[in-house]
Amino acid sequence: MDITVQWVKTSWTKQSRGGEAAARRNAAPVGFSLPQVPSGFAHFVQMPERDGFEPRSSQKDLRQIGVSLRDEGDRLRVLARVEPLFGLPPRPRRPSAIRLLPGQWVRWQLNYRFTSALGIRGWSYWLDTFNIAYGLVDRDVFLSEPTVIVDECGPVR
Repeated sequence: MDITVQWVKTSWTKQSRGGEAAARRNAAPVGFSLPQVPSGFAHFVQMPERDGFEPRSSQKDLRQIGVSLRDEGDRLRVLARVEPLFGLPPRPRRPSAIRLLPGQWVRWQLNYRFTSALGIRGWSYWLDTFNIAYGLVDRDVFLSEPTVIVDECGPVR
């Protein structure tokens, strides 16, 4: 069965926590049309603050994606991993894995806040959005409403 994965990573600093920069960040898309991606790879889109949140597309091996995927025959088991473990916010209770039927897709979001080891640099933030479809889908599938939404975003002040 076909598995389609898109990872959208938005990253910023405290300069984009308010005002026009925050408005640009909040307007950044969480889903994109799919390019041709070889089997075993994900469509990876980065949108860093330093580039004005302009999307940059590439490919990543599925083994490099922070999601556990297991084909169970008639369903796809999906569970996003929290990486790295030292980022905030704390996640004491995580949702269980999602099981998708053919033709369904999930949008799973996690956010993080980091500081440098010595606190010399300011905080940095990122939002990971994983769009994962099971079965044959068209290239604009992630522009539509997902079958399942998992929002693990927490307070990152």
